[in-house]
Amino acid sequence: MGHHILQKALCFKGNPGKIVKSIPLVKMGPCLPGATEKTSKDGTAGAPNLQLHDMKTGTCWKSFIQKKMQNWCPSWSEDEVICARNVNNEVHFFENNDFNTIANKLHLQKINDFVLSPGPQPYKVAVYVPGSKGAPSFVRLYQYPNFGGPHAALANKSFFKADKVTMLWNKKATAVLVIASTEVDKTGASYYGEQTLHYIATNGESAVVQLPKNGPIYDVVWNSSSTEFCAVYGFMPAKATIFNLKCDPVFDFGTGPRNAAYYSPHGHLLVLAGFGNLRGQMEVWDVKNYKLISKPVASDSTYFAWCADGEHILTATCAPRLRVNNGYKVWHYTGSVLHKYEVPSSAEMWQVSWQPFLEGIFPAKAVIYQAVPSEVPSEEPKVAAAYRPPALRNRPSTGSKLHEEEPPQNMKPQSGSDKPLSKTALKNQRRHEAKKAAKQEAKSDKSPDSAALPAPENTARNPAPQSISGDPEVDKKIKNLKKKLKAIEQLKEQAATGKQLEKNQLEKIQKEKALLQELEDLELGI
Repeated sequence: MGHHILQKALCFKGNPGKIVKSIPLVKMGPCLPGATEKTSKDGTAGAPNLQLHDMKTGTCWKSFIQKKMQNWCPSWSEDEVICARNVNNEVHFFENNDFNTIANKLHLQKINDFVLSPGPQPYKVAVYVPGSKGAPSFVRLYQYPNFGGPHAALANKSFFKADKVTMLWNKKATAVLVIASTEVDKTGASYYGEQTLHYIATNGESAVVQLPKNGPIYDVVWNSSSTEFCAVYGFMPAKATIFNLKCDPVFDFGTGPRNAAYYSPHGHLLVLAGFGNLRGQMEVWDVKNYKLISKPVASDSTYFAWCADGEHILTATCAPRLRVNNGYKVWHYTGSVLHKYEVPSSAEMWQVSWQPFLEGIFPAKAVIYQAVPSEVPSEEPKVAAAYRPPALRNRPSTGSKLHEEEPPQNMKPQSGSDKPLSKTALKNQRRHEAKKAAKQEAKSDKSPDSAALPAPENTARNPAPQSISGDPEVDKKIKNLKKKLKAIEQLKEQAATGKQLEKNQLEKIQKEKALLQELEDLELGI
């Protein structure tokens, strides 16, 4: 790999790197030399504390008084023709960097945040207004500069349980994903609050994305094709699922140690990774054929980025997130380390980035599965052994796992069918299969030779066949436990089809492990 596509932007102690930003530069603080901020008795700033500077000349173009600590930063369109800024109950729009004239205003009571769409004209903007006094929060989509009138909004989606939101436009600016978060989970299931995922399209369509596993939403990312998105969610081990624009699941990657997702620039590869408090395992997937390509491990990584060529990956350990073992690695997506740089122990690395290229410079190439050769010696990641109590250290390992991992599952229709099944049809099909399996199980229970047949391997998680304990009360308890476990299996099937379960139904599913243990104890006579 040629190193011309990697741009070092290393900032060491005593040698700050050159900062390059798009024009103009946004700065918080006094604009003129010697100027100071003044604060009035009510706590509001009395002097301008937000300035826009010309990067070429260093002159201050415009100064504003900024009172809020959050969502204060102005936002430009990609071509820098318009600039938007959130002010009280309005979003102010400026054109051609003329900040002395407000070209347009979008007025909404208690507007909290906005996001401009990517790409060229026509520009679109998504705005968020938090709920109050029993009224729901909502996100609305507008096309610039059509803000007036009751029917000016392209789409509107209202929802409860939202203290803050994250709005993500797709590349074609046709839809927005909204991650709504609450600070506190009132059910007590999570310390980090609750998250829900919503879909809003500029054609007026909207939906709630049904996530089949409970827990936080770690990451949501659009494919560059703007036709699908990937969500990483659920209590660890987390699930990852690709959804289409109808919010139907297309492919489920199962569960694993991951909390982030990264599509390649061409959209044909997807990396699922576990960084931060996870040990850095990455999964590189071919999302056209849904095949796993490699599973490299980038320990202690604080930064990840795809190269513009869609073939190389950059991982780095940077300060101040981590101040030891700073450095970066350049990988091929097949898992080979092609280049490695370690920062001396006396210095820190604050940033590293790829050299930018115009879109379309690198054409998409065919996906390969064989690891490319590398001159960098491979390092086997050190896997810490699981803790075993002293009483069990001299005994053979049972091979039991703390979590039951789910394998990947293709959610697309089978090759024999032309159209994907609807949620209702899929639900009916699963119900029919469950009834058929129950009948077969009932027949096998009545058969005198059924006790002599070995149990199939794939029923390891299902309750064992009913045994005669000799105690009618115990037999009755075993029968009731099996009935409850069968109901739980049906609820899990309903959740897999996308049905929103009630709180009491979710509580039943959480009791499955305890019921299985109780059933096992009864059958063993404990």
